[in-house]
Amino acid sequence: MPSSETSAADEDDQRAVDALREVLRRAVVRLEAADARDEPLAEYVEAHRVLLVKRNPVLRPVGRAWRLGALMLGRDGTLYATGAIVRAREAGVRNYQSQSAEERRDLRAAALRGKFETGETVNHGWREIPLDAASLRSGEGPVVFAPDGSLVVRWNAALGDSAVRDVAAYVDERVGLLVDPLDIP
Repeated sequence: MPSSETSAADEDDQRAVDALREVLRRAVVRLEAADARDEPLAEYVEAHRVLLVKRNPVLRPVGRAWRLGALMLGRDGTLYATGAIVRAREAGVRNYQSQSAEERRDLRAAALRGKFETGETVNHGWREIPLDAASLRSGEGPVVFAPDGSLVVRWNAALGDSAVRDVAAYVDERVGLLVDPLDIP
């Protein structure tokens, strides 16, 4: 590709990224104005010893963000790929029915040790989405460039590229659900 075509493509990519940043900025303004419910972000800290005292694993709070389906949005406009969620609560008795059930049980207890309120939804395993053209072109995250040069979100990881949607429309719809939740009896 000649350099003038490369330069034009780079400019188009940058315009798309700038447009996404503006969509996210407007979403933050709208969510803050509505005092929409956000959720805590946490990182998992493995069990370790401190001066011969064993410290159990903990989900340590690192911030808050609004959940927008496959994405999460921080108040500063940082975009995250949604990871896993757990509700903070007492671990209860081990029943050894399945490994995954025991892992969820341990995560619930780790969230409580992280000083989250009982019943609070805690997000962990998330990752920040770099908002630069090169990263979005890599195709590794939930927000990627489509073949036509537009930015799309893969809203269902299991379906891959067959489940993509324009990212601006997706964010707008998800913000709308937080700002004005459906009242279904």
